[in-house]
Amino acid sequence: MDVTAFAPAKVNLYLHVVGRRADGYHLLDSLVAFADIGDRVTARPAREFSLTVSGPESAGLEALGEDNLVLRAARALAARAGAGGGAALHLDKHLPVASGIGGGSSDAAATLRALAALWGIGGEGMAMALAAKLGADVPVCLLGRPAWVSGAGEQLSPANGLPRAGILLVNPRRPLPTADVFQARAGAFGEPGRFAEMPQDAAGLARALASRRNDLAEAALALVPEIAQVLNRLAALPGSLLARMSGSGATCFALFADRPAAERAGAVVAAAEPRWWCAAGELAEAPAPSFTAS
Repeated sequence: MDVTAFAPAKVNLYLHVVGRRADGYHLLDSLVAFADIGDRVTARPAREFSLTVSGPESAGLEALGEDNLVLRAARALAARAGAGGGAALHLDKHLPVASGIGGGSSDAAATLRALAALWGIGGEGMAMALAAKLGADVPVCLLGRPAWVSGAGEQLSPANGLPRAGILLVNPRRPLPTADVFQARAGAFGEPGRFAEMPQDAAGLARALASRRNDLAEAALALVPEIAQVLNRLAALPGSLLARMSGSGATCFALFADRPAAERAGAVVAAAEPRWWCAAGELAEAPAPSFTAS
């Protein structure tokens, strides 16, 4: 029996850096959502762990080898659960590497979900305890639902009632390691930006987000100036409600009233900038793992 789990793109609708801990980790305040655009992790029973990778963005993982987050997550869960065997894992890679939309973290979370289902491990407590050790974004990716994120990424509160919205993700094909962006960040810390009430529709969401920001954007722009070109193009698209960088970049997003509007805008960008990575979809929750007969 094979189990497949979806690994959606993580989108920081806003991201405020509100402080820094003594150990050097930055303290964040963010509203995280997920797009129905992403990778897929499939697991099947095997004596040992193995990983194969396919998909249009698979080349970006070749240099990682055994350090791939999928294998790290799988081995960590097996050790914690006392699983006697391994699993044959396959990653269908569609999200760019080091792009600010949590591709690796979401893949790790999908691996935990798929293996928990395959091995019959109940509850999320064990997987969530492992998630924080795998990376700052893995806990919210494991949650797979809109959330307010604070601390160093480990403090999560459900962001219930996030309205449906179309979304267009665009990356200028420039990898941007998160550590480099945080190292380049300078200036004062910001304040939390949580909403008192969740907006009712995509336009209301864009209005509420307009007074928030991404505190990593200035540092990211200094490292990858092409981000400004992406943001300008997204802001000028017909129907664009808001254009902003996600996470540490370099991927940017635009919000739209619905999926068709995002898809029309995506066609415009793809025609004008064929070298960019571009994907249109809708804000959504990660679906439960699916089982298929082998």
